[in-house]
Amino acid sequence: MQKPAALPKNPNFSSGPCAKRPGWSFEALKDAPLGRSHRAKVGKAKLKLAIELTREVLQVPADYRIGIVPASDTGAVEMAMWSLLGSRPVDALAWESFGEGWVTDILKQLKLKDTRVLKAPYGEISDLASVNFDNDVIFTWNGTTSGVRVPNGDWIAADRKGLTFADSTSAAFAQRLDWQKLDVVTFSWQKALGGEGAHGVLILSPRAVERLESYTPAWPMPKIFRMTKGGKVIEGIFQGETINTPSMLCVEDYIDALSWAKGLGGLDGLVARADANTKVLADWVAKSGWAAFLAKDASIRSNTSVCLKVIDPAIASRSAEDQAAFAKKLAALLEKEKAAYDIGAYRDAPPGLRVWCGATVEASDVALLTQWLDWAFATAKAELAA
Repeated sequence: MQKPAALPKNPNFSSGPCAKRPGWSFEALKDAPLGRSHRAKVGKAKLKLAIELTREVLQVPADYRIGIVPASDTGAVEMAMWSLLGSRPVDALAWESFGEGWVTDILKQLKLKDTRVLKAPYGEISDLASVNFDNDVIFTWNGTTSGVRVPNGDWIAADRKGLTFADSTSAAFAQRLDWQKLDVVTFSWQKALGGEGAHGVLILSPRAVERLESYTPAWPMPKIFRMTKGGKVIEGIFQGETINTPSMLCVEDYIDALSWAKGLGGLDGLVARADANTKVLADWVAKSGWAAFLAKDASIRSNTSVCLKVIDPAIASRSAEDQAAFAKKLAALLEKEKAAYDIGAYRDAPPGLRVWCGATVEASDVALLTQWLDWAFATAKAELAA
């Protein structure tokens, strides 16, 4: 098979950090207050602007608090779990590696014995109908490593007694979060907006704040996780007074991405772009003959971290080791040709490919990528048969 004539303009299809917005350049960072204290007036103003734009673009209710916290999405999730879990039993849902990581922390670090784990294999989802909302519930809204997302928030009880914790790092800015059903939402801007890494965002509902102010965990609380003082929530955290020192360069980059998103029409524009990108890939999958979605059920299929598997009988009939080697060969061929970077499946996931289709990716680049996918498959299969 001949090589395609054209390469994607931006071959960055990594699922995190993700592609920068179209047209991005270092010029976008020229107003970053470098060398200044984040506690200075200019620093606080930038951080507050980032929070305000986050609220506007994601359509976060006015009474929900938004804070910028350290250590990416992982830091935000850990901060929430260590500060809020323990007063009620927990239902922990896991259908991919990050959900499984939260289960490990709950059972082995926090050692919460009254925990029920609802697991599902990669490509499927936990039994949402069996969740007990008298308990605290933690789940990933979009499974970054499995390509599986919750279909919506309808399965979450409006009259729940426990809190809902939604790790939303590859869902925010591409999917509609049902805020009235969520009490703790976390994400990192290195995902769907292509921001620079190391910072997380933590969003708390009034119910979550009430828990913070009425419950004290039994374990020692690291300083970096503390959100209360004297029994009251530290409001400064949610007004731009960060717990640790943030990178003002990264904050400036996030503001730039949010401004771009606002110019698209906000959340509606972002979701439309991600859906359009995924449709290009889905239309190709339908006729490829050799590739399929890891998530068979379209209603739970991600529109950001799209996971693919090889179903061609000549490959699918081989051992798991051979299938993994073949998938790595595909990714390596694409990288060598500068057609696609970082699209191998996550290390703990089944062998295959993972293509980021979030809003910062252009549909025209996804269309070009599909041509290169076919070329890489034909090339790798021919080498295997030789």
